[in-house]
Amino acid sequence: STATLWWLGVHGGAGETSLSLLAVGTQAAGHAWPMPNMPGIPSRVVLVARTHYAGLMAAQQAAREWASGSLGDAIRLDGLVLVPDQPGRLPKPLRQLAQVVAGGVPRNWTAPWMDSWRFSPIDPSAELPRGLRAMFSDLSLLPSVTRT
Repeated sequence: STATLWWLGVHGGAGETSLSLLAVGTQAAGHAWPMPNMPGIPSRVVLVARTHYAGLMAAQQAAREWASGSLGDAIRLDGLVLVPDQPGRLPKPLRQLAQVVAGGVPRNWTAPWMDSWRFSPIDPSAELPRGLRAMFSDLSLLPSVTRT
């Protein structure tokens, strides 16, 4: 299948499926690199991780795998989006780890905490939070719902 961009969850529950519902033409890659069907046309990928220790370490592992060159030219890594694992500011040790991990990828974004996503299904027709709008703009993605 084809996608303009793949969200690659680096661990279970990262949020890639939610992101795929919110941006036109994007798909969740599950937890494996989406190798392209056509040689010479790399898959565009954004890594998705939660901001807890295990999530950040999984993101670092994926970034290292990409940086190692083992994927050849099959993957174009556009960056990493960190999805908060709880509301509020990250504690300093996790903030520092997140900075280290983000340094290993071309670009990075932090999604806003969405209380509504915790208690109810994601509503793709709701207005996107500002942080996600900015990321989609950076990635040249269209929200699932366009406001006129």
